[in-house]
Amino acid sequence: MNRSYTLIAIVAAAVIAVGAAAWYLLGNNQGDTAAITASAPAGALVTADDRTLGNPKAPVTVIEYAAPMCPHCARMNEEGFPTLKSEYIDTGKVYYIFRVYPIGNADIPAEGIARCLPKEQYFQFIDLLFRRQESWDPEYGVQDVQGGLAALGRIAGLTPEQIQTCMADQANQARVMKVAEEATTRFGVTGTPTFVIDGKPLQGGAPWTDVKAALDAALAAKK
Repeated sequence: MNRSYTLIAIVAAAVIAVGAAAWYLLGNNQGDTAAITASAPAGALVTADDRTLGNPKAPVTVIEYAAPMCPHCARMNEEGFPTLKSEYIDTGKVYYIFRVYPIGNADIPAEGIARCLPKEQYFQFIDLLFRRQESWDPEYGVQDVQGGLAALGRIAGLTPEQIQTCMADQANQARVMKVAEEATTRFGVTGTPTFVIDGKPLQGGAPWTDVKAALDAALAAKK
């Protein structure tokens, strides 16, 4: 199942909708992905807008571009991420950055809800989105996508009013589309999940075994 080509239409629509609007940031964030150059060291890949796990001084920096709607991402979340976290992130080997790369319209309000939660709850909600795709993802025939997302938002502790505001947040839409544009132009991302390991992309759809091999190679190169 590959829906990466959907992004082309989404990006085009976002460019028209956003136009020359200012680049809004959420909360106290002050990062700007456009300011990152291709020659920047791995540690400079992170921005203040990112959601991260691990030690920023870890020898290897990993960016995962994923989409809440993506079934491959949900599988990676179930089969690969627990090992990535326990053996690489928690042990100080990897600094992990997660960025949403939308493959469908529903990814944007899903990320909007996640961003409304406290930072310490962000990854829990992303995990919930992946594990409960069948309850909100239109790929599963869900007709009321916003209703499905709202139900998950209530589980996370948000009020109905908060959920509606978060899903409709235009600043969130602008941020998501800017991240997606940078992912495509800088790293050549065309599908999800794509892992960028110390600036080198491992394109979408790679199994966990390939990701692990690439991580081990990057760590070995640092010794």
